Amino acid sequence: MMAEGVEDLNNLISDGVAHYWRTRKAQREKQKKRGVSDAGSRSAVTGGAQMDGFIRLFTEIIIGAGMQDRCVFTKKKLELPGFFRPTKEWDLVVVKNGHMIAAIEAKSQVGPSFGNNFNNRTEEAMGSALDLWTAFRGGAFNGGVQPFLGYFFMLEDCEASNRPVRVREPHFEVFPEFIGSSYMKRYELFCRKLVLERHYSAASFITSESETGLKGLFEEPAGDLSVSIFIKSLVSHVGAFK
Repeated sequence: MMAEGVEDLNNLISDGVAHYWRTRKAQREKQKKRGVSDAGSRSAVTGGAQMDGFIRLFTEIIIGAGMQDRCVFTKKKLELPGFFRPTKEWDLVVVKNGHMIAAIEAKSQVGPSFGNNFNNRTEEAMGSALDLWTAFRGGAFNGGVQPFLGYFFMLEDCEASNRPVRVREPHFEVFPEFIGSSYMKRYELFCRKLVLERHYSAASFITSESETGLKGLFEEPAGDLSVSIFIKSLVSHVGAFK
């Protein structure tokens, strides 16, 4: 990717980051006006519209790679069949000529509590991948070329997400990379292992602070999980179906 291409991509990601924090802020303020006691971190988990900026970015990339816009679904018709359950709704789906080309999951997490939500997020991502690939092997998507499965994650960069977390080992030792790791490091490891174990075709992991994020600022803690690499993999796959 040329230097100007990287700069353009960074600007588009920044737009998605800023949209995320602005939308989350607006949702929380709206909840407070309604007197909803659940106006804290739960709004950051349940507010799907927060990730719309990133979904628009991926949509533009896919169409730019030569895919017809009628084949890209982001607001409706997002259900794909599963093996262990009837269907799973993804955040972005690409279907062409009766074949599933790609599916993307875009998730996030903010503080102050990361423990339970970390477990929920990881279990959800692993379960969704297992369900889809098992259904694929069972012929759920009319055969054809193996689809692209993408996982995009944004984590709030804050004191709680950077703090080392103790692990309990009452019977057996955990893998050494988890010893003293923060939730930020755990998410990095998780996204990397999703790809290494071929649960997802590509994964991207970015972080952003709540205040500077309103200006679109973000970080990419791991080069192998950069948005650029994620998009290159996506474009390469989608481009084969022009």
